[in-house]
Amino acid sequence: MSSLLTRQTAEPLWRLAVEVPEEPLAEATMALMQGVAVTVTAFQAVEFGPWLVTGFCQGKPETAALEAGITMLALAHGMDEPTLYLELLPDVDWLRLNQESFPARRVGRYFIYGSHLGDIVPAGAIGLKIDAATAFGTGEHATTYGCLLALDRVARRGRRVRVLDMGTGTGILAIAAAKTWGCGVIACDIDHHSVEVAKENAQVNGVAALIHCATSDGYAASLVRRGGPYDLIFANILARPLVGMASHLARHLAPGGYAILSGLLAGQEGYVATAQKAHGLVFVSRIRREGWHTLLFRKPQA
Repeated sequence: MSSLLTRQTAEPLWRLAVEVPEEPLAEATMALMQGVAVTVTAFQAVEFGPWLVTGFCQGKPETAALEAGITMLALAHGMDEPTLYLELLPDVDWLRLNQESFPARRVGRYFIYGSHLGDIVPAGAIGLKIDAATAFGTGEHATTYGCLLALDRVARRGRRVRVLDMGTGTGILAIAAAKTWGCGVIACDIDHHSVEVAKENAQVNGVAALIHCATSDGYAASLVRRGGPYDLIFANILARPLVGMASHLARHLAPGGYAILSGLLAGQEGYVATAQKAHGLVFVSRIRREGWHTLLFRKPQA
């Protein structure tokens, strides 16, 4: 779902790629690939089309276990075994090239820019200094863009004091919330590398004291459980886990609190929205961008 970027290193960079027909298979393939690659992404370029799962590795990876896992996955789902592609990428300064490919951008009250651009935040904007890194969320993807616009809308409705960023990636949404209200934010991700990147970005943006990062499989971490109920929860993940975690989100959201959900394509909105409504959340609005939807929900006052 994202375009993840790798840091510069002395090791050569290798790319793994496999195409699968459905989102659940993409999620299962991502889980397999995470045992091999430094960072893993899944992306559906066309609505109702196949999913491309991509991983990047520092040094040539051992793929035997991954190939065996893909074979078993194909057998379990009665599909033709997909081809695993492995390629050595050219020896170039990927960090510099990736940074230059992400120009500064304005999203509502937020101004996203890389450190290579210097301090260029316009007057009246909230600056988010986010560099290309091994985690999702530099503001260029439609889902991150939609979440920031939704945050801008929520900010007009009053102060939030307890915020959870579920699936934090680079930490961009957690940082935006912390800078908006000066509030505490818990930022968690299932991927340890993303958590480390989020910590670094919080430090760079001067909000490390406000943001507490943790590796967590959904809402399982004790830090996440203790920190609620939350006035605002971000969940910029995929449609299937948004549905699977709907009951947890509703339970951890405070009465009157808002949930910003993204990572779903237009055709998946009904599937995701129905799950949230089944647990008592009320639909507020949607943001459409490039075929992706961001949904804003609210939990009624008790």
